[in-house]
Amino acid sequence: MKILVAAASKHGATREIAVAIGEVLREHAEVDVLDAGDVDRIAGYDAVVLGSAVYLGHWLAAATDLVHARREELTAVPVWLFSSGPVGSPLKPEQDPLELPTLRRLVHARGHRLFAGRIDRHHLGLAERAMVAALHVGDGDFRDWPDIRAWARRISRALGQLPAVQP
Repeated sequence: MKILVAAASKHGATREIAVAIGEVLREHAEVDVLDAGDVDRIAGYDAVVLGSAVYLGHWLAAATDLVHARREELTAVPVWLFSSGPVGSPLKPEQDPLELPTLRRLVHARGHRLFAGRIDRHHLGLAERAMVAALHVGDGDFRDWPDIRAWARRISRALGQLPAVQP
């Protein structure tokens, strides 16, 4: 079985989540971890895990563009979606990306998870720093690695129960 894990990441934290998911899935399958903007085909993959950082309530364009450009191919394989973005304690903001219901429907996603993100003001632009200040959130890595890996294991178990896609 061959799985594509793709992510749109602005400062690298979401890509690191994709890498962690790929490491777990690689225990039982061949896995490619790519930036969403670098994916030029879905053909040849038996499943896809696609994620994006969330900014101002939206997925990044590279991820949504991939869904729209490869919609037919994505509906032919099992797809899981994840988002990364809430920060702080308690996590802020907690809501799913605004386009998530549409994206789930377009690719017939089997599931979605919203994971906490990471804030490092040294890597943020002025507008991003202002947004973080408005949320009253300090720097920190809020990602829950055991939860991320557990979600990836659930995907792996689900795929173990699915037949391989024929070319």
